[in-house]
This record gives sequence, structure tokens and C-alpha cells, in this order.
Amino acid sequence: MSDSFTEVAEKGYFQRIADAFVGVLVGLVLFLGSFVLLFWNESRSVTVAKTLDEGAATVVSVPSDRVDPSNEGKLIHVSAVTATTESLSDPDFGVRLSGLRLLRHVEMYQWDEKKQEETRKKLGGGEEKTTTYSYIKTWSKDPIATSKFKQPEGHTNPSSFPYAELDLRAENATIGAFRFGRELIGQLTAFDKLPVQESMVAQMTATARARTRVSDSMFYLGSDPSSPQVGDLRISFQSIKPQAASVVARQSAGGFAAYQAKAGDSILLVELGAKDAQAMFKTAKDANSTLTWILRLVGWLLMTIGLGLILRPIAVIADFIPFAGSLATFGAFLFSALVSTALSFVTIAVAWVVVRPLVGIAMFVAAGLGVALTVIVGLKAKRGKQPALLRS
Repeated sequence: MSDSFTEVAEKGYFQRIADAFVGVLVGLVLFLGSFVLLFWNESRSVTVAKTLDEGAATVVSVPSDRVDPSNEGKLIHVSAVTATTESLSDPDFGVRLSGLRLLRHVEMYQWDEKKQEETRKKLGGGEEKTTTYSYIKTWSKDPIATSKFKQPEGHTNPSSFPYAELDLRAENATIGAFRFGRELIGQLTAFDKLPVQESMVAQMTATARARTRVSDSMFYLGSDPSSPQVGDLRISFQSIKPQAASVVARQSAGGFAAYQAKAGDSILLVELGAKDAQAMFKTAKDANSTLTWILRLVGWLLMTIGLGLILRPIAVIADFIPFAGSLATFGAFLFSALVSTALSFVTIAVAWVVVRPLVGIAMFVAAGLGVALTVIVGLKAKRGKQPALLRS
């Protein structure tokens, strides 16, 4: 059976217009939702920024060799070497580690469907869409449902994984004289690859051992690693061993808990390595800034796409003549991008003006310039369509 096939579908002019008006409803949801996202993001960003400023001003660095009861409930900073005598053990594959965290990753060799579309406009406003479906075999950590394939025949995957992902964390770890709990260990993500060895196969359960061999520092469950078959598995491991770490949190019963700041958010910072408190707060502030800009971009994109869908019927109607429709589509995109930029600035400014007036005012000015630019572009475009006699 071929691993690819092509499907051609045609859509008439009036059907395209009807679909475009249905898309207006989707566009309205995206357009209105973008305001909610942008406003929430700025509110979140301001709260986190003020919380981190508050924490940086009140945190106390304490010795790690003893727990001082007088610091109970305070925001403290501790930097020391972590330790644990606990052995983390994978119940199926016999991998054991004296460490803080052990991850098991599971991948299955499966069929996957790729789709490539090409649309061609036709004179009279119709549209011809050519869709090519291709089927490849690939490693994936998630089950791929073949029931959703356009051509599921001959491309069947197992319905589930025989083994799941696993995240083991030490229950009795310490950092200096303080307890280093599961919540803090869960925030550590600087993993090292943990190669597996042939000797580990003998420690597995009988079910796992039956089809397992070692290949490329991983367990391979299948007949031949060089020629994988659908349903074969790759099992790999990552770990975090005891090492130097730093914590900024509320001292609580010999350990740590999230510190609730007056600004509204909580503080619980953990990093590997010996870091001073101010360096940790700077890292947290940088992360907050990065997330803020990512969500701003997402909000702007949602607004631009939403406006584009709202204006889509105009472009589709103009598609009666393909060249005119292309110009209308470009114009709608340009208009949507400019208006979205201005409205995004206004939304961000409204959220910031209360807590940081100068920043908010500057954003209002930028938004005003954006609106002015949009109006100027629109007037010039309108004037350009007038007869030369009227323009003179």
C-alpha cells in the first residue's frame, strides 16, 4: 500500500463566502480573548515583579549547618550541598540510583500522518485545494491515534504504551541541616543522562526482560534496534545526583515552603549550584520578563488573526477576480496588524498605568502614534483610489 496519497477538493464561490462569515464568529472570540489575555498577562507580570522586589529587599541569608528557630516563617536564603541516603529504584527495569531525582522516558516506534496543503484560486471566486497525506514511521513519546488518520488502513499503532513515563524523587533529602522536600526537588531540571548497562537486564521483571536489550545507552524492547518495527520501545533515563544547590523560601518546620508576599504572589526559588540570593532573584526577574513578552506576542497574534477573520469576507468577495482578492487579503492583513499593534499597546498601558504611570503613559503615546499611522495609511489608500481629477 502506498504511504502517501493526494486528495483534491473544490469549493464554490458562495460556499467560500458562507464559510468566511462563519469564520467571523471565530474571529470575534479570538479578538475579544486577546484583550483578556493581554490584560491578565500585564497584571500577572506586575504582581510577580513587585513580589520579587519585595522578596529581594527582605530575604535573609542564613547558615546551612543549623536550623535557627528564630527564622521560622521568614524568607531565607540557603546555599549548601544536598544529600540523601535514599535509593531511587525503577520497579520495572531495575535501574537504581542514590540521588535526588530519576526520570524514565518511554518512546514507541509508530506511524504518523503528515499533511501538506496547496490552495489555488480559480476565476469566478472558486477554490481548489490539493491535500497530500504521507505516512512515516517515527519515535514518539505519546500514543498516536491512527483512527484520526485520513487513511488508517495499513497504518495501525498500538492503542497504549505498556510502560509509562516515571518521575521518582527522594523523600528524605537534605540541604545542609534543612529538609529538601519533593516540591523543591521537582523544580530541579538540570538532568544528566543515565546510561544503562547489560547487567541491569538481569534485575528486571520477567515481563520486561523477555524482549529487552541494551542499545545506544538505552533499553530497547524489540527484535532489532537497527530495523525497528511499529510497537518497539526505547527506554531511557535521566537523573539528578546530590550536589550544591541554593534555595530562597519560607523557613518552615526545619524545611521550606512557599513564602506569601504582601504584593500578592508567592516565592519559592530553587537552583543548582552555589548562588547568592540577589543572583537568584535576578534569574527569576529575567524569567518573568521573558514570559511576559512571549504572552504579549501571543496576545498580539490572536488579535491579528481575529481581526483577519473578521475582515475575511471582504477578501473572499473580492476573490471573484483572484488578483483583486490577493490585494484585499494583503490589505486586510496589514490593517489587522497595525490596529492590533495599537490596541495591544493600549491594553498593556491600561494594565500598567495604575502601578507604573510613566510606563503606562509612554505606552499610550506609542499606541496613539500607531493609531495615527493606521489612519494615515488608510487615507492615503483611499485617496489613491480616487480619479486623478479629484486628487488634484
